[in-house]
Order: sequence, then C-alpha cells, then structure tokens
Amino acid sequence: MASLLVPSTSVCLRANECHQFSFQKLPKIVVCNSVHRSSLQDGCKFLIVPISSSSTSGSFVYERPFEVRCRFSKFPPNIRRIRLSISQRSDVFESQVNGGSDELEGELQGLFDKIKIMIKSGKADDAWDLLQANHEAVMELIDSGSQGAEEAASLDTIALGYMAIGDLRTVESIMEVLSKVVNGLKDEELFVDSVLMHMGSLYAKLGKLDASISSYKRSLQIKERNYGNKSSFLCILLLGMAEVLVSSRRFSEAIDTYDRAITILELSKNVKDEDLIVPLCEIGNLLLKEGRTSDAEYTFSRVLDTLVRLHGEKDGRVGMAMCSLAQVKCAEGEVNQAIDLYKNAIQILNQTRDMDMGDEVLEKIRIDLAELLHAVGRAEEGRAMLEESLRKTEKFKGKGHPSIVPQLVNLASSHSHSKNFSEAERLLRIALQVLIQHVPPDDPSVTFPMLHLATTLYSLHRFEEAETFALDVVRIREKAFGKESLPVGEALDCLVCIQIKLEKDEGELMELLKTVLRIQEIHFGNESGEVLETLKKMVYLLDKMGGSHLEKRPLKRRLTMLRNKHKQMVPY
Repeated sequence: MASLLVPSTSVCLRANECHQFSFQKLPKIVVCNSVHRSSLQDGCKFLIVPISSSSTSGSFVYERPFEVRCRFSKFPPNIRRIRLSISQRSDVFESQVNGGSDELEGELQGLFDKIKIMIKSGKADDAWDLLQANHEAVMELIDSGSQGAEEAASLDTIALGYMAIGDLRTVESIMEVLSKVVNGLKDEELFVDSVLMHMGSLYAKLGKLDASISSYKRSLQIKERNYGNKSSFLCILLLGMAEVLVSSRRFSEAIDTYDRAITILELSKNVKDEDLIVPLCEIGNLLLKEGRTSDAEYTFSRVLDTLVRLHGEKDGRVGMAMCSLAQVKCAEGEVNQAIDLYKNAIQILNQTRDMDMGDEVLEKIRIDLAELLHAVGRAEEGRAMLEESLRKTEKFKGKGHPSIVPQLVNLASSHSHSKNFSEAERLLRIALQVLIQHVPPDDPSVTFPMLHLATTLYSLHRFEEAETFALDVVRIREKAFGKESLPVGEALDCLVCIQIKLEKDEGELMELLKTVLRIQEIHFGNESGEVLETLKKMVYLLDKMGGSHLEKRPLKRRLTMLRNKHKQMVPY
C-alpha cells in the first residue's frame, strides 16, 4: 500500500519523482510549461520558479499598463472620427470606399497615429485626454440618434485606443454601446466587416470569448461575400478567430480554421514561404495537443525545412524549430532523437545573435533537455548541464540573485531523482533563503521551493519538519489564490501524504482528500489521472479506518471504471 502515499498532483513524495506545477491563474507568476511527453511518466521534471512582480530585482520586471486618470478635456475635439488597426496594416478598413469616405479614413488614421505616438513617448495622459474628447463627441452624436457606420468606426477606434492605454473598464463600457450600434447596421454598410473584426479582438482581450467568436464569424461572412472564399483578405480574420478558438479549448475547430488560412496563403501569389511559418507552428502545436503526432511531425518538419532553405542551418529560427520538432519526438517516444535535436538547437542558439530571444527561453530549452536526459537514465549528463547553468548565472549575476532560485530547485530535483536527498535539502534551503531576501515571506513565489523542501524532508523521513513547511504552503496559497484553487489542491495533496505518515486523525484526512478531489474534478475533469490517484488514497484510507462496505462501494466502483478507462487509453 506504500504507493498510495503519493500525491496525485504536481508535487510527488516518491523518491524518484519531482514534478513541476501547472497553475492556471497566477497574476504575478509566470509558469514554464513542460514538454508534452506522456510516454515518459516517471521522469524527473524541472520548473522555473516564479518570482513576484514586487521583487526589487532587475531581472523580474512586471510591466504595468499606463495609468489612467479621470480628467475632463479642456479643449474641443479636433477630430471627430477615428480609426485604429489591430493588424498593423495601412488598409485595415477593407470595405469599398469612395468619395467622402476617403476623408473619413484619413481622419481615422491620423488620430490613431497621434495616439500611438503619445503612448510611445510616455504621454499617456495626453492620449487619454484626446480619446476622452473624441469619446464624448461620438456619444453626443449617438445620444442624438445618429447611430450609423461612422459612429461605429469611431467607437471601435476609441475602444482600441483605450485598450492600448490599459483602461479595460472603459473599453468594456464602450463595447456595450458599440455592440448595439453594430447590431443595427446592415452587413453592406461601410466598415462593418472591419469593425466586427476589431470587436472580435477586443472581446478576446476582455475574456468574452463567445462574443469574440460571434463577431469574427459575422465579419468572415461579410468578407466572403465581398471578396470570395479564397481571398487573402480573410487570413488575418481567420488567424484571429483561430486564436480565440484555442483559448476556448475548441481545438478541432481551431485546427480547421488555421488549416483554411494556410490553404488560402498557399494559393495567394503575393505570399512568401516565410508568411506560412507562424500559422504552421500554431497548427503544429494544436495537432500535438490533440495527440495527432504524425501530422504534427509533418508540420514541424515542413517548418524546419522552410527555415533552413530561407535562412541557412545556423539561423536562430532554425534552432527554435528544432525544439518544436523535439517535442513531437518526445510525444512519439523517440527520446534519443529528441535529445539530439535539443542539443543541436542549443548549439545554434548559443552561437546566433539574430533573434530577440531572452535568456529565459534558452534556459527553458536546457531544462527540457535535462528532463529528457534524466528520463532515459542519463541523470549525470543532465545534472552537469544544470550545474553549468547555475555556475554561469552565479558568475554574471551573483550568488544572491533571485534568478538562481529556479536553477537551485532544478538541481535539487535532479539530486532527488538520484535519491541524494541530503544534497537536495541543502540546495532547497539555499533557494528559499535567497528568495525571501527579495519577496515578502508570505509571497506565493516562496511556496515553490518550500513545497519541494517538504517533499524532500518526507523522503528523509523527517515528517514533522515536512508537515510544518506543507502547512505554511497551504496557508500562503489559500490567502493568495483561494481555498479551492489548484495551487491549494496541490499543497493539500502533499500535506495529506505527510499526515498519513504522522498518523493524524483519519476523519480529518478524509475531509482533506475530499477537498483535493473536488479541486481536481474542477480543474482536470472527473475522469482525469489526478482524480484516479486521489480515489486510490480515499479507498486506502477507508480500509485503514475500517469503513463499511456501503461507504467504500461507490468509491471502488468509480475507481474500477477509471482504471479500466485509463488502461484502454493509448499514450501519445
């Protein structure tokens, strides 16, 4: 029954595992996603420990939006109608225009250019005043009964201007009015197709995904009537809609939408091969997510061949494409090929200077490679890579710099993988000490090395110390994320395993497991592997408590059904 004392979520208490977290909504935290390779389930996974945006360190900067001040304009609006481009093209409003509409377009473009210049030069207040003046002017027209295409285009542009400044509340208010105006317009009216496309983008940024897709679809129907089903004018819209479909987790629809955009681009005479790279990468990632590894391999191989042909074998973009192909090889179980691809990619990226790529990107690639090396039994090789990365960071940034924290945690994970728990404990205590010098003691970032330390102490059979750290993690995360958030569920899962060893009250432990199960069902689904592992613990605990057959029957029935389902699943 010992295997039952293992958390079913990200942090595991088994000696040979140390999994990374995957939180969904952490406003101050950036989580590095692991490589998709479900065929390597027992590998050692590393993470990048997030640092709070409140850190004083120069390497972790949280860029705030421009401050919005509620000030009234003291000057009359000099331009009544405005225009904004989300596609950064000079011909965003693609409807047929003539006569006075040319003048309208010029005014729209002129004002938006002015807004962009103000924002880039740090004059956000002036930009806000100009937007506010035009907003008031347009609202006066709408309130007086003028609700035509010109007013829709103006509101559209004003909303996008406020979005650029970061005033989401005003954007949402404008969208309510704009939606009513556009709903009253016929498809044939000027600018309606482009306004709808912009609305799709704005709704997506506001998190209103259904409204976004609806706007995109109406815009698409108009453009198809105006330009045909294979016009290149459809591509920007299709790519925007596909992105929202991904956010809505409608992956099959997103794949079809990307595929249509790629087909149109391939048929267009003015499109270069390089224009296909981004949509091909997007559809490749989706195919991988859907388990269609053969299709994903074909797609990324095409991307790689195109980039080599266009830029040569030593270009940084080639290195990044190799990383994508390596992920596919991982999913297919061809680990040695994936390792070779990662090594070649790192060599290219170390040598090239033609990409605007931060150190954190290259660091993540090294982490992915280190994970693979551990997974195939080449732990010393993977650990050497992690140690070299730590030495470089300490040399250039100092031993007390917060950027060494993720590297210390990853190195500790490597030692835990090799059952060298004493060294893992030493590294984790250093990581925790460094981190608390840069963030408050109750900052959620602290919980990452802290929970790893709890699992390490568990492996050292120092259960009381492990419990102290796990309880602190639960307390900090409940305050930061809520009592039924995924981060709290992960910490509770760990705490239950520790407290079982301490022989704590079994009734209280069962209540904690019920909380963990409820959180997992919300975030992973009722039939997930995480739920399966928690059900095992619950049945184990009921057996230990001497629970009645009546109590255990529904849990055992559900556990049997899940086991059978997961046995039938084909891993990719």
